[in-house]
Amino acid sequence: MATHATASREQWLEARLDLLAAEKDLTRRGDAVARLRQGLPWVRVDKTYSFDTETGVKTLKELFDGRSQLLVYHFMFGPDYTAGCPSCSMIADGFDGFAVHLAHHDVMLTAVSRAPLEKLMAYRRRMGWTFPWASSRGGDFNFDFAVSFTEAQEKEGPVEYNYARGAHAMDRTPVPPPVVAFAASCGCDGATYRRDRPGMSAFALEDGVVHHAYSTYARGLDGLWGAYQWLDRAPKGRNEQGLWWRRHDEYGDV
Repeated sequence: MATHATASREQWLEARLDLLAAEKDLTRRGDAVARLRQGLPWVRVDKTYSFDTETGVKTLKELFDGRSQLLVYHFMFGPDYTAGCPSCSMIADGFDGFAVHLAHHDVMLTAVSRAPLEKLMAYRRRMGWTFPWASSRGGDFNFDFAVSFTEAQEKEGPVEYNYARGAHAMDRTPVPPPVVAFAASCGCDGATYRRDRPGMSAFALEDGVVHHAYSTYARGLDGLWGAYQWLDRAPKGRNEQGLWWRRHDEYGDV
């Protein structure tokens, strides 16, 4: 028995045309927001950041790899994790498919995490990925771009993440059960897990100078989460009851 409204083809078409008008409006508003995003002023990055990469130690400028634009995905993989965050892993599953296209359009994509490079490379092999992944271990990069926090910062009070202090679900006390569950899947406790957060930052290289152009966090990453874009178009939408996703090699047979 159908549990959703049903209609004739003619009635469906009428409703679909109404939806089409709303979708077109959303597209136009999305274009306007993109223009606002690209119109943000740039901030010169004078600090020298170093990263461990597959080809040796590199600076932030060297991560551009000959391009004028750099997109960094702040992948949750802290030094004490034994595996990458399941949510970041689900997002990263799409990177290999479009990174090659970005690279041929003057945009370099790389992931950056605080875990040591050998951990990142081992996990990348497990996941079957090939996209660039750099370790910022021991440096200030993650902290300066508000995706990592020290134990001392947590003790001082709510941390500032996603341009607000203590507003994210991760910051609740006690640590929420979903965060504890994901932490366990990464081989650590909830407090350790939430000292690293997801995000994405954009940088521009002009006249040899690196500039910070944009950063987004939390739900701002929805547009990069390819599976959700498909689910939003599925008949039942996201249809979520708790944390349903896991790493792609943990589902078993379906």
